[in-house]
Amino acid sequence: MPCFIIIFLLISGVCSYDTNMLPNRSTIVHLFEWKWRDIADECERFLAPKGFGGVQISPPSENLIIHKDGQRPWYERYQVMSYKLITRSGDQNDFLDMTKRCNSVGVRIYADVVVNHMTGVYKDNKGTGGSTADFNTYNYTAVPYIEKHFHYPHCKINNYYDANEVRNCELLGLKDLNQTETYVRKKIVRYFNKLIKHGVAGLRIDAAKHMWPRDLKEIYKQLNDLNPEYGFAPKTRPYIYQEVIYNSGEPIHPEEYTPFGDVTEFRVGSELTNVFRGKNAMKWLITWGEHWNLLPRESAFTFIDNHDTQRSSDVLTYKESKAYKAAIAFLMAHPYGKPRVMSSFSFDNTEQGPPSDDNENIISPSINDDDTCGNGWVCEHRWRQIYNMVSFRNAVGESDVGYWWDNGNKQIAFGRGRLGFIVFNGDNVELNQNLQTGLPQGRYCDVISGKNIGAKCSGTTVDVDSNGRAHFCISQHAEDMHIALHVGIELPVELYSSTYSTM
Repeated sequence: MPCFIIIFLLISGVCSYDTNMLPNRSTIVHLFEWKWRDIADECERFLAPKGFGGVQISPPSENLIIHKDGQRPWYERYQVMSYKLITRSGDQNDFLDMTKRCNSVGVRIYADVVVNHMTGVYKDNKGTGGSTADFNTYNYTAVPYIEKHFHYPHCKINNYYDANEVRNCELLGLKDLNQTETYVRKKIVRYFNKLIKHGVAGLRIDAAKHMWPRDLKEIYKQLNDLNPEYGFAPKTRPYIYQEVIYNSGEPIHPEEYTPFGDVTEFRVGSELTNVFRGKNAMKWLITWGEHWNLLPRESAFTFIDNHDTQRSSDVLTYKESKAYKAAIAFLMAHPYGKPRVMSSFSFDNTEQGPPSDDNENIISPSINDDDTCGNGWVCEHRWRQIYNMVSFRNAVGESDVGYWWDNGNKQIAFGRGRLGFIVFNGDNVELNQNLQTGLPQGRYCDVISGKNIGAKCSGTTVDVDSNGRAHFCISQHAEDMHIALHVGIELPVELYSSTYSTM
């Protein structure tokens, strides 16, 4: 039997490496802490028209209500009280409204699921669905779980270089479930299958690193196919991507989890942060991907920041907007991995929760005339420089990287077949170059400085001559350090001048 058939048989029926998005869509946005009905609205009014493929939602399972320093911290969503679908984002009816409406316009839903642990120990003892628990006796009556369903003896993780401790002890004091127990697996499978029945396209497995791969594989094998009532083809498997943070020298490697699902490649954010903050030269990105000791392209789930890392100084976030937008542009322009972009609320301290009213209800984002958000929401996915790169990625598809150029330091450019071309200036001097783009002749709208409105560009135009060459000029003081062109945003031919002089 050929090797590829054996491999297929081993993984077939476990999960899908396909995101289950519509054709020509490839980007997920994490609408962190959004309410379900607000997500449904956003799918219809913005995400579908802009070409987003899916939404990662915050954990939908009932969580412990935590009051700390007069606020509800963001991490309470990761303190599980039960698998009831009721949180500050909404109840089960709201969840069904979201999955129905988003799937109807071709935007998939991926649920962030927390099954490594339950809660920590707090003075608060009530969940968002009214459930209570006895933390001292490990008794979560709404599931129910009792002490024998958790790893014993109870211990806290102190040494990340001990794989047994990482997987059998408590992460940050959170009560660690024993997924080797058949009963625990059944409860988790039942929860996952409920989400699948209600229309999700896939699952983000929180803290996968802290669970044994063999246990997760057994859980995935018992998952149902996606629900055809939501537009999925029969026998479509749920897409699985697993949170595995790897630090050099640790015994737990992401590759332990790739045989049955994609893995979050945290090193993408840290490496691109070093480049776009100017610490490392952009020229080295010519080998971006596996040559940087990253996961294989087909297994990597990629991003610059997420809800955890943006609360550190280790990666770029919305607070360093120029470099952040450029890093995301590179992430989206390059074919390595499956991309997710972050959409945040603004915060002044690392524990701050989402905008809320005096009754602790999450406040909906307001939508400004320029498509940006208000009411305390950042909505990076609504920044022109980001959502237009979603269109860029959709336009270039699976085409190869080509037409690479660099100045030997922090100015680079590259194309994607004959479908797209992008230029970056991370240097402290002006970029002024005539470059081979590979694009068909025409006048193109730069999707970073503006957008195509009818037969006009609201930003810069770039003329590509009959030989595929164009002139680019990016000041070191410009609002953005990059320019991006792709097919589909050419101006009508009657407006095109054969004399190309742009910028």
